[in-house]
Amino acid sequence: MSLTKTQLHKFEKGLIPTAIEQSLIPAEILGYGEISTVFEIQGDDENAYKRLPLFTNQQLAEDYTKIYNSYCNYLKQIGLNLPDDKTEIIIHKKRPVVLYIIQKKHNPERFAHKLTKSFNAQQFESILNKICTEIEKVWDFNSKNMPKIEVAIDGQLSNWILTEDDKIFYIDTSTPLFKLDEVEQLNPDLILKTAPSFLRWILKLFFLKDVMGRYYNNRQVYMDLIANLYKEQRADLIPTAIKTINKYLKDDGNFISVKEVEKYYKEDKLIWTLFLAFRKFDRWLTTKILRRQYEFILPGKIKR
Repeated sequence: MSLTKTQLHKFEKGLIPTAIEQSLIPAEILGYGEISTVFEIQGDDENAYKRLPLFTNQQLAEDYTKIYNSYCNYLKQIGLNLPDDKTEIIIHKKRPVVLYIIQKKHNPERFAHKLTKSFNAQQFESILNKICTEIEKVWDFNSKNMPKIEVAIDGQLSNWILTEDDKIFYIDTSTPLFKLDEVEQLNPDLILKTAPSFLRWILKLFFLKDVMGRYYNNRQVYMDLIANLYKEQRADLIPTAIKTINKYLKDDGNFISVKEVEKYYKEDKLIWTLFLAFRKFDRWLTTKILRRQYEFILPGKIKR
């Protein structure tokens, strides 16, 4: 059973984003998303709590919840397995409105990126085929329903869980990207909330469309998945990944090469390294100079 709204309200009130260990209610960080931090909170070891401190009022949070639920429903309609979930909106005076997405936890050792760390090439090829089969369901759905409906997906290894009974789940539902009649349903300004204020205009002008758009493009989704093996310290599996994924791109004839993956990863690594550095500077500026609470929780040094 998940925490009650009263308990979650107490957790949020006592949370210190820049010093988690000093928070009122103990919590363990399970992971970091583009716009959320994922917790296990004391009192509930059955669920993961994705915290999104993005909203200036309750209505915006409610609107996001509706889009989130629609996205999950589309993914289920497509045939993907998703963890059981619910949402809660938490409001405190003089603080952003926070949306919590609460998902049933699975064995953390069954995440695809963790399994991959110890897999040989044959084992990795097997799990990669399972993931690609799920991703292909999205492209098949889009081909039959565009332009009325088009759904995006982030195929990175860390977004998939392979259960002990060989069932695969997709967990990265907190950035609900989908289009209706070619119109993006998620307000892109919400994604920019995580960026330093002094960067938002340039990100919106030059990068946001490309960042959001990559998740609608099958080749870019697969490119990102392969390049992620560098971050997971399994570059040795990249040839296997390319060979496997190019089978799914055969109809396009637009195969992925090792050279392209290397170039993509170097550019992506530079962008995200700089972005994290700017966010850390923004945290320092907010807490030390402006004397305000910084609402986002940033990772430490990331090994890439």
